[in-house]
Amino acid sequence: MEQHVLVVFPHPDDETFGCGGTIAQFTKSGIPITYICATLGQMGRNMGKPFFATRESLPNVREAELAEACDVLGIQHLIKLRLRDKTIEFEDPETLINRIEQILREVKPSLVLTHYPGYAVHPDHNALGEVTIRAISRLSIQDRPIVYAHAFARDCQEVLGPADIVNDISDMSEVKLAAIRAHRSQSQVILARISKGQLQQKSLKNSISHMLERESFWTYRFS
Repeated sequence: MEQHVLVVFPHPDDETFGCGGTIAQFTKSGIPITYICATLGQMGRNMGKPFFATRESLPNVREAELAEACDVLGIQHLIKLRLRDKTIEFEDPETLINRIEQILREVKPSLVLTHYPGYAVHPDHNALGEVTIRAISRLSIQDRPIVYAHAFARDCQEVLGPADIVNDISDMSEVKLAAIRAHRSQSQVILARISKGQLQQKSLKNSISHMLERESFWTYRFS
């Protein structure tokens, strides 16, 4: 059983869509979670339909949604780095590595959940995953946590092979769905279409169903 899990993602909702069910399983088992959320998603394009946020108000909206989702998932320790959305790749990497290393040494997690650098599509995902891996690599081998890396680039299975962790989260599907609903600025349109039976794309229906049943990770291998 894990002693403490550190979750490191750049945007509010990354924790929910990527591994909300896994997180909920940990917290239900009494395992503490520390979540580093790097930005407030202030450059997100989804601001409701009809609009309930402006570019100026969106950070506050998404910060409140993040708090609600964390409450749903049972995350009690949230660290917000307050970096600017879509600019993590331009931050000084040493500054970020030092900050994450400091948290690692304070929290002493047995497991870290983050994005697999290079295979997580969004530049923020890849950049934060990279500095997280570099921070972990500074720890001695005996102090390094296991890393479950989330990847979803089109070629990730071709390059990395099949995911070695495929976690059945069907017991937490309702919890994950509640957390998705909490991130309403990012999910309300698609969830409304689902509830009204308006989705015509079978592949999209299947992907949503899959998202509520299984979460896949690659164990990161340090060279």
